[in-house]
Amino acid sequence: MKAQGRFHFRLAIILAVIAAMLAACSGGGAAPENGASGDGGTGGTGGAGASDEGEGGAPDTSPVTFTFFDKNVGDKFDNPVAKAITEKTGVSLEIQQPTGNPSEKLNLMLASNDLPDFLAIGRGDILDKYIAAGALMPLNDLIDQHGPNIKEMYGDMLNKTRSADGKNYYLANWYGLEQYPVFGFLMRMNVMKELGAGDKVNNGEAFTSDEFVALLKAYQAKAPAVDGKPAYAMTFNGENMGAITGTFKGMFGIRPYYETDAGLASDVRDPKYIEMIKFMNSLYRDGLIDPEWATNKTQQYEQKLASGAFFSTADAFWNLGKPNTILKEEAADAAAQDEAQFYPYKVVAPGVDPKETTYGPKSSLGWDGIGISKSNKDPVRAIQFLDFLASEEGQYLMMWGVEGVHWDMKDGKHTPRPEVLEGFKKDWANYSKETGIRKWTWAIKNGPGSDGTPYDLIGRYETDPVSSLAIKNLADSSFDTAPYDNLGPAGGTPEAIMQQKVNETSSKYFPRMVMAPSEAEAVALYETMMKELETAGLAELEAIYTKNYNERKELWK
Repeated sequence: MKAQGRFHFRLAIILAVIAAMLAACSGGGAAPENGASGDGGTGGTGGAGASDEGEGGAPDTSPVTFTFFDKNVGDKFDNPVAKAITEKTGVSLEIQQPTGNPSEKLNLMLASNDLPDFLAIGRGDILDKYIAAGALMPLNDLIDQHGPNIKEMYGDMLNKTRSADGKNYYLANWYGLEQYPVFGFLMRMNVMKELGAGDKVNNGEAFTSDEFVALLKAYQAKAPAVDGKPAYAMTFNGENMGAITGTFKGMFGIRPYYETDAGLASDVRDPKYIEMIKFMNSLYRDGLIDPEWATNKTQQYEQKLASGAFFSTADAFWNLGKPNTILKEEAADAAAQDEAQFYPYKVVAPGVDPKETTYGPKSSLGWDGIGISKSNKDPVRAIQFLDFLASEEGQYLMMWGVEGVHWDMKDGKHTPRPEVLEGFKKDWANYSKETGIRKWTWAIKNGPGSDGTPYDLIGRYETDPVSSLAIKNLADSSFDTAPYDNLGPAGGTPEAIMQQKVNETSSKYFPRMVMAPSEAEAVALYETMMKELETAGLAELEAIYTKNYNERKELWK
């Protein structure tokens, strides 16, 4: 019996060895089906959704349709870029039209719990409401399991866009800090030359405040009348106070908040703020600013600039496209058409380091948040779709178009076809609609790709003369506002009402201070404003800013 047992034992061992050898040979090095690991592990999502993707396996590209609400764009997902995205991912989209007021639509969808699969929501109160209501899925596990491109491209940005609970609920677009100008003092180059501005017309050197005022006064002394009305050195867009204050604050190096040892305070407490008001008031009292500036509507403002009767303004440089086009067309010297345009310049206040000016407030956290709603039945396919868009391939597809149709790879670099650049120059809106290029900007990153070409083909590949000089003059004044973004009270709270009152009070007094009949009265108005702000609850709001700021710094560690 013992001998028979030893025989059976040896036979079992031999058969086990043969089976193992056969299994090894039959594998032939082939990849396991469905992404299953060779050690018997299975693919799948760990309960995250319906799709099946193995560890290290390719994403599922079978046909699937999602609904998508984008607050910016409602075009059908059927142009050449859209078709190429569907071919790559298997995903088709039903884009919901953002008709009427997109914010009202978003609030209505949240209240009714009638949510699309994806949402693109501007960062701020409404996005915060969606997160607080549990309407968006947390993405952390999905990204860890199915988002290699997201992790590579976003990097530390995922840490910075977490909510207070430590989870990511959206992917930002236009994220990452880019040294690119925003505001500036815009002046007509041909007039600057006539007034003796010298090399500073195009050498990138900043103007002192005295030099700038001298140019304004020189122009005002011989400003032409238009239709019997007096002309002025400067005018502003009364419908865009943010551009006016942004420019003058940039000159004085004023930041979103005034930082003290005690924490964050409103920027109106910065000693440089009242100096800014005094400077603007002096320009107004010297007759250098259009007295109608505060009531100018956008169309009226553009018409005034295009008339040739005004020399300067304070604005984001890209806002002057219409008047610049007209000034070029009507230039007396066709060879110097470009010089007829408004160009942006840096002006530096007394005692301010040119490198400390703040003309370029930009948030590295991006503009919109793209989230997956709790109604999405297949979050794995959803995150795989976003992972493709976030990849370098996806970036160039959305922003440059289809390879071999809209661009080619030459000498290792993305190279746009001439007809694409020309199409955007002739009719940006229609060409984008026709081709799909730059129509959707989901998960788009600022800056260049691995070959050095910018992801934003139309915005950055070729720059017009105005943009080129803006970069030369003002790019170094860009700064990251991300630490200060959305530090105010939560919407729907009593403190939010306080914030609204504070904003209304500041807006009410700003034009009054600028147009005060004397500097003393401008200062008196400032002091009155501060008293009203205190009554409205400014100190309590500043405590909230400081608390949220400190919590954000801890979260970002």
